[in-house]
Amino acid sequence: MKTLIRTTENRAETHKLGEQLGRHARENMVFLLSGDLGAGKTTLTQGIAKGLGIARNVTSPTFTIQKLYRGGRILLNHIDAYRLEGLDQDLGFDEYMYDGGLTVIEWAQYAPQLIPDEYLSVQITLLEEDARKFVFEAFGAQYEALLEEIA
Repeated sequence: MKTLIRTTENRAETHKLGEQLGRHARENMVFLLSGDLGAGKTTLTQGIAKGLGIARNVTSPTFTIQKLYRGGRILLNHIDAYRLEGLDQDLGFDEYMYDGGLTVIEWAQYAPQLIPDEYLSVQITLLEEDARKFVFEAFGAQYEALLEEIA
């Protein structure tokens, strides 16, 4: 397992880090984002979308649970699993996970059934003011290669 640690000093840097991830993301990848409320999960995802070439405004899917963004080089499947804790029902999200796009799951710990064998884990920690610490852990060879590309 390869690990990469990055820090950002403000929202713009977090967005830029996401853009970098988006530019290097490949079809059928899965990114799992975790961190406290307000840590920057959606901000990072907005940057990922821009890096994919998606022009639409990306917002948190907290209430809709899932949003799909087309128009970039690959589809962005954005899932917020916060309200899925304890739900055993199959909601069909996995149908989009391997349909040629990139899946970003916020709060994946609440939907362990969605976590594949291979993925990129992104733990976001709030530091002072607008600073953030990102710990990337690669679970699988393609994710290790991704971390090498963005290092």
